[in-house]
Amino acid sequence: MSRRYRIEAPDPAATFEDGFPIGNGSLGAMLHGRPGVETLDLNADTLWSGGPLAPAAGPGPAGLLPELRRAVAAGEHARAEDLARRLQGDAWTESYQPLGRLEWRYGDQRGIGEYRRWLDLQEAEAGTEYAGGSGPVRLTALASHPDGVLVLTATGPGAVPRPIVPRLHGPHPGVLARRVADPDCLVWTGRAPAHVVPNYVPDRRPSIVYGDDRPDADGTVAAGMGFAIAAAARRTADGTRLLVAAATGFRGPDRRPSADLDALAAAAVTRLGRALAVRPDELRARHRADHRRLFDRADLDLSASHGTARAELLFHYGRYLLIACSRPGTQPANLQGIWNADVRPGWSCNWTTNINAEMHYWAAESTGLPELHEPLLELTRDLAVHGERTAARHYGARGAAAHHNTDLWRFTAPVPGEPQWANWPSALSWLAAHAWDHLDHGAGRDFGRAVAMPVLRAAARFTLDMLVDDGCGALVVSPSTSPEHRFAYGTDGSAATSWGCALDQELAREVLSRFTALSARWPAPADAALAREASTALRALRPVPTGADGALLEWYDERPPGEPGHRHLSHLYGLFPGTRITEAGTPADFAAARKALTIRLDHGSGHTGWSRAWILGLAARLRDPDLAESTIAALLDELCSRSLLTLHPDAGRPSGRIFQIDGNLGVVAGLTELLVQSHDGAIALLRALPRGWPTGAVRGIRCRGGHTVALRWSGSRLTEAAITAGANGPLTVELAGRPDVSDAPPGAVEVPGAPAGRVRLCWPARAGVTYRVCGSWR
Repeated sequence: MSRRYRIEAPDPAATFEDGFPIGNGSLGAMLHGRPGVETLDLNADTLWSGGPLAPAAGPGPAGLLPELRRAVAAGEHARAEDLARRLQGDAWTESYQPLGRLEWRYGDQRGIGEYRRWLDLQEAEAGTEYAGGSGPVRLTALASHPDGVLVLTATGPGAVPRPIVPRLHGPHPGVLARRVADPDCLVWTGRAPAHVVPNYVPDRRPSIVYGDDRPDADGTVAAGMGFAIAAAARRTADGTRLLVAAATGFRGPDRRPSADLDALAAAAVTRLGRALAVRPDELRARHRADHRRLFDRADLDLSASHGTARAELLFHYGRYLLIACSRPGTQPANLQGIWNADVRPGWSCNWTTNINAEMHYWAAESTGLPELHEPLLELTRDLAVHGERTAARHYGARGAAAHHNTDLWRFTAPVPGEPQWANWPSALSWLAAHAWDHLDHGAGRDFGRAVAMPVLRAAARFTLDMLVDDGCGALVVSPSTSPEHRFAYGTDGSAATSWGCALDQELAREVLSRFTALSARWPAPADAALAREASTALRALRPVPTGADGALLEWYDERPPGEPGHRHLSHLYGLFPGTRITEAGTPADFAAARKALTIRLDHGSGHTGWSRAWILGLAARLRDPDLAESTIAALLDELCSRSLLTLHPDAGRPSGRIFQIDGNLGVVAGLTELLVQSHDGAIALLRALPRGWPTGAVRGIRCRGGHTVALRWSGSRLTEAAITAGANGPLTVELAGRPDVSDAPPGAVEVPGAPAGRVRLCWPARAGVTYRVCGSWR
């Protein structure tokens, strides 16, 4: 058990975000580490308010679109804003729900002495250790994916001498408790709200609605699913242990949820009973083997570089959290993963698709966890179907549209609110990039035809119908907004609705070019006409322009930003996470992106955890190790809780901040890109190595093409690298300076395309063969 993978704290968590999270993909718990009495905030990935979406009644607002486009083209900003609001829907997403807070007395609460709590990321186990009046006590907690339960084990002289039944403090009314004889356990059942108004919507009463309807004969309801929690305490040879299981009534996004509480209780009890039948040591061994099968695929070791332990922990922590909250068959990680204690959580704890949901999965492919990407890809495929009604109803368009957030029920409409966040219909295009990346990193033809192609087809159709001529012969997306940002006009006006914003133009180019590429790879008569239409549009698509100050423009033309230090960096998508802008391939745009980021940072951008994670990725692509290092420091020193969970400002909370998992997950991608990049036609090594990381090693990094990289460096120079080819064909590797290639692979030759000060080597590779450069590899 290496201390490189441990987060420790000298006292219990004072707030929710200071706790330690454990999870098995679907069942999660936040542990607070109180000596003698542990509290667990429980969540299940499918417990949400609401129910399946009913088709909107009456004609949609698509008839307003021509008038809105005319207002945008004429520069009538106030009128365009008004029309954009009228284009919105009348509903919001539903909210992710807590199961409740479980309280379990496990140890002596008298004379508390020496104390510590910890979270071991490699073993996926949390613990609390302290000296009690009767002797030392040790509590360990894990969330088993193989057995589907939480397991808490208390040992030591200070552990309670007999099993004590836990208590549930539930946020939902009407929760009932009962004892079950076989196995001996306690079960709580209840229902989630039928509707929750998002926490950011004021003056809506009631904001939380619970259904009082009786389930139909099949046990289902229109909204307000049921849930069950089963818990059993047992005595062990040297203490006690507690097992917890849960079940929810979710049956699919298009199916009425179950509120058959007896059936849900039986499901939870059955799962609990199966786990109780497994020997404790075997259950723990299965849990550890399952977790380490994923966690051990990649590693970053900075232990030889003084003062970098916390930076290294961010890499391990992000991968741990993704394993804990996203598994094949679960829902994707939401804004808080699967850890939320509020009935009206921040931003509904939904999937915010104008950056956050995508950021969660930036590192899934590159750090060896491609199967954990599947929940987001399944959501994307669902939105490509559910979004068809939204595209037709709100835009009179083909294909599918999704907006800035969605939920368990695959909500896709523009919500009522400010156009700067509500009127952004390009979410499916951004999510389509993840289907492409999964394919690009080695997913096979079956995935390409079943998921990537349908998603790109739906996004391409919608994109084509959103393009208009800008009067100068170029095609632009209209209407268009830059997510959550406004521009100023006149003496005191501000607006968001425009055309041809940088992010929309970048996504349009990506979707159309990738759809045509897949159409050529897998030609089908049904796609031929659409591919020709996409190819024609690509030739006329307006590039993202550069302003008079040399910075990449966020909007169609020069417009004063409403917030010069805005947290979103949407206009820099083409640099990262996109791949269009590169140092050698598009030097002018590369310089313009650097200038735009500098302006944003000079005005205070990066004041949220996820914004800092995005900046780190941009710094890596810009080959700016100093910015990378200062960004990591700012994240650790200012934007993390005591348990290293990343934070976002939230004036509605006593602390003024809320845990959001996007920063934790997104920063892993940035840390990886500092060391290995593969978006620019080569596997590029150590492009942006921070000065404070002079010695280290990384392994298990997956690259586009399915290749895998391991490398070591010392004195801030690469010493040895090994690349395992994922496919037959040319393999290109980029390194700094003029490396010693005396033992480079046979046939290696220098090829063009490297940025200044670097060199590219290319050789014919065979799949599965490991190639070594820059010295011997051990």
